[in-house]
Amino acid sequence: MSWSLAAVVGVAVGGLAVVVIVVGLICLYLFRWKGLSNKASETASSDPSTLVEWHGAGEVSSSCGAPPDHHGARKFSLGELEQASNEFSENNLVGVGSFGLVYKGLLLDGTLVAIKRRRRAPRPEFVEEIILMNQVHHLSAIRHRNLVTLIGYSQEGGLQMLVFEYLPNRSIRGHLYESGTNQTTKLEFKQRLSVAIGAAKGLAHLHSLSPPLIHRNFKTSNVLVDENFIAKVADAGLIQLLERMDGAGSSQASVNDIFQDPQVEQMGVQPSESSDAYSFGVFLLELITGREVESLMVQAPSETLTKVVEAHLRSETFIDGRLGNSYTYEGMKEFVVLTLRCLSSAGRRPKMEHVVRELDRILETEMTLTTVMGDGTAIVTLGSQLFTS
Repeated sequence: MSWSLAAVVGVAVGGLAVVVIVVGLICLYLFRWKGLSNKASETASSDPSTLVEWHGAGEVSSSCGAPPDHHGARKFSLGELEQASNEFSENNLVGVGSFGLVYKGLLLDGTLVAIKRRRRAPRPEFVEEIILMNQVHHLSAIRHRNLVTLIGYSQEGGLQMLVFEYLPNRSIRGHLYESGTNQTTKLEFKQRLSVAIGAAKGLAHLHSLSPPLIHRNFKTSNVLVDENFIAKVADAGLIQLLERMDGAGSSQASVNDIFQDPQVEQMGVQPSESSDAYSFGVFLLELITGREVESLMVQAPSETLTKVVEAHLRSETFIDGRLGNSYTYEGMKEFVVLTLRCLSSAGRRPKMEHVVRELDRILETEMTLTTVMGDGTAIVTLGSQLFTS
């Protein structure tokens, strides 16, 4: 009996070993096949190995070496992106950004994407920098409701490309004042508050990362809205990527960019969460006025933006006339006060998490008052009424 038991155990163990070996061989075969398939579409001068590419974001795959979903930027071939954008057709050109031309594309799996393309010679550093961004900030793994997601990249044919999710309603800038778009869009005060909250949550999430990711190029044109008009912040980390690729200063925003914190340029202060808060204040100001902030600076270009805003508060045209009766006195006053706090000196600016709470509170109050008493309750008809009490 004891011999029989030992024989059974031996057979079972031997059978298990065979199964393990077979599974291992299958995984090895699949891994090598996938690696050869990827290498066939790569240029020899552009990318690191497939293994580095899959695990560049610090993730460990759990099944036969297959790349984990959403944990690393996907490598696209030039052919895939040409097919997605109809050979980069002019009809699919949707804009120009810091990285170059932006095209709308449709992937084979039905995903709508925005393809940012610029002409550059292939460089190994391009992929290395994307991997570094993923290692430090997990940029392509960020799946936040209020951030535009980086899907992948490509570097072939003298082109460098970044692939992001596509938002059909594009930038909020087009809904406020951009020429050539539907300028009759009427965004009521509560809608503008909702957009501001979404953008603030996006920035607050970036700042909560370890280490914090400073946007450094936040502006109205980088606040996009989806089909449900949910705001998402675009181009997070792009300035840092371009600087490391092209050299410090080559991708810096213009010194005259109204969204840039003047203390960064004038005093040599490093960009920080505080400088992002300043940029957000400029964005809030455009939501209030419904126009580009540069138009407020024409008569006093040397003044600080805070002083210019205070000088315009008594103007009857300070608040966007399209808002009509869609806001309350208290709501607008608190919104302007928060804007001025963001535009104040660096030490007095609020953290973005605090900005989110304030905007949430203002919107909740607006919803309560206008639901109970209707839109137009205790409205502000003149800018001069804002700070008379």
